[in-house]
Amino acid sequence: MENNNLNNPRRTFLKSLAGLTAGMMLPLTSINAEGKPIPSPYMRDRLGDLLPKRKFGKSGLSVTMLGLGGAHIARMSENEAQKTIERALEGGVRFFDNAESYGRGTGERRYGQFLTPKYRDLAFIQSKSTARDGKTAQEHLEGTLSRMKTDYIDLWLIHAVTSPSDVDNRLKNGVLDYVLKAKESGKVKHIGFSGHSDYNAHLRMLESTDQLEACQMPINAFDPNYKSFITNVMPKLIEKGMAPCAMKTLANGGFFGGTTHFNSGDKPRIVPNALTVEEAIYFSWSLPISVLVTGADNADMLTEKIDLAKNFKAFDEKKRQELISRVSGFDGKLVEYYKV
Repeated sequence: MENNNLNNPRRTFLKSLAGLTAGMMLPLTSINAEGKPIPSPYMRDRLGDLLPKRKFGKSGLSVTMLGLGGAHIARMSENEAQKTIERALEGGVRFFDNAESYGRGTGERRYGQFLTPKYRDLAFIQSKSTARDGKTAQEHLEGTLSRMKTDYIDLWLIHAVTSPSDVDNRLKNGVLDYVLKAKESGKVKHIGFSGHSDYNAHLRMLESTDQLEACQMPINAFDPNYKSFITNVMPKLIEKGMAPCAMKTLANGGFFGGTTHFNSGDKPRIVPNALTVEEAIYFSWSLPISVLVTGADNADMLTEKIDLAKNFKAFDEKKRQELISRVSGFDGKLVEYYKV
């Protein structure tokens, strides 16, 4: 198992995160002419109070610190999907993740049913494409817009890059060229990329272009111990002014012993034996991420995450390091089984 905790440059970076994280958070209140605190206008819309918001890279935008994951929306019953989307809106979530590959478009269709008809003006919607060439990327985007019944999406990601050679091939075959064209046309407002397999793929993408604005990747308490995205990729995102978007904050079930996608399996269980769900999620929010995308199995599970967001207090460096150390003895191949 790879353990990065004793690597001084990486440890120094982890120590520096508190100020960076605080700098991403928008104030919950502002001060009026009489010097009294009043609710920030950034924290309300026509549905009511929002969850706390964070800066979205150097775009000038802000997004809610919690986002709803579309992969699980695709797997739910239609009734539960509607209930979960509505629960998100009621709870102040305004970031909504999806991808054309989730349920062969089912996740996006459910946003088209239950989100965009009434709430498009409130929602920051992210989707993704696994396309390996520009023509397929165009087909994916057209399908995404049609399924979600919208003229544009707020954030479109080159999805699930797996290796440096995968990045090279996608760029060579015109994927980024079409992504940039889609942004220029207004069909996409912001662009980025995602991946969970190999941080070297992310480094190759960052070396290859300065035109992307966001990056989605695994961010959890085990990551610094094993093939780490936090220590290898996050410093470069911050340096470039890109928005780090967290996924797999519970190791995609790996914290529960998972060995396959969406399957807790029967392997050693880390949560709640080593970490509580609150500790795991607060660890990720204590880093300078723009949004944590949660894969809720149902509306009640999402409510738990909403409540955690409302009560969040950032962990200091000592607490973060203690959590990293607490899980360091587990086998990375079992916990973060999605990393190659």
